[in-house]
Amino acid sequence: MIEINKLTKSFKGKKVVEDVDIYMDEGESIGLLGPNGAGKSTTISMISSLLKPTSGDVKLNGKSTIKNPAEIRRILGVVPQEIALYEELSAHENLKFFGEIYGVKRNVLEQRIQNVLDMVGLKKRQKELVKTFSGGMKRRVNIAAALLHNPEILILDEPTVGIDPQSRSHILETVKKLNRENGTTVLYTSHYMEEVEQLCERVYIMDHGRVVAAGSKEELLSILSSEDTIQINLSDTNDEVVEKIKSIKNIRRVDETKNGIRIISKKGSNILSDLVHAVESEGIHLTNFQMETPSLEDVFLHLTGRTLRD
Repeated sequence: MIEINKLTKSFKGKKVVEDVDIYMDEGESIGLLGPNGAGKSTTISMISSLLKPTSGDVKLNGKSTIKNPAEIRRILGVVPQEIALYEELSAHENLKFFGEIYGVKRNVLEQRIQNVLDMVGLKKRQKELVKTFSGGMKRRVNIAAALLHNPEILILDEPTVGIDPQSRSHILETVKKLNRENGTTVLYTSHYMEEVEQLCERVYIMDHGRVVAAGSKEELLSILSSEDTIQINLSDTNDEVVEKIKSIKNIRRVDETKNGIRIISKKGSNILSDLVHAVESEGIHLTNFQMETPSLEDVFLHLTGRTLRD
């Protein structure tokens, strides 16, 4: 349905997106992951025809949207990273305004407004001013605005950043229902790995403006098929003991986490005795050693060396 070919964008001679290839079939839910500055939002702006690429193309059903953006705009709903609402208007007034911009006919607009308000769980609050809403409620109105014209494709740019757990849960369920029950094609970017795992069939990982990996969850996890993931806890930690752990044979990566230290080692290598010796030589004790099933976040760390929240 949508094919992105060698999409590139430069600002003042610096490439912020380079040779990005993405395809989206009708009814798919695609995840786009990457740390801040990876080029996700720029890529989305080019796909949605808000930003003209330096080179490359975006095709909808084989036709370039760069040369003729009207067709993709007609069937596309975009939920931007920043709240795009009028604070002094009510939720209903905001939706009426955006519905008229979309060109929704007046005789059906009111029913559309009620439908999307019901979908995002704000029907009872529609007459209240947006400035009185929580961050999560504002984001839900943002989503409602993008759905007024019944888009076939929905792009959401980090829609759950900085909101309460209840709104986050509601947004995830709304996106899931749109995709699985309504057949809406979804492109979803997020800083939260668990959201993408829950919602998306295929995932693209971006870093420094390039796609560094793509595939289903199973295909991405196979990147670590030759490695073991180990979580350890220590009685104490310092830079010296971390460096000693890194120097152990067959250890490929060491990352400090909020729960201890995560180690990526060559599959099947027996490193426990070397670990104990390394930490105890610094007067520190190994308090827990646990083999873990690799996750998408492990793959992300392996590919980029950074967590999503960097």
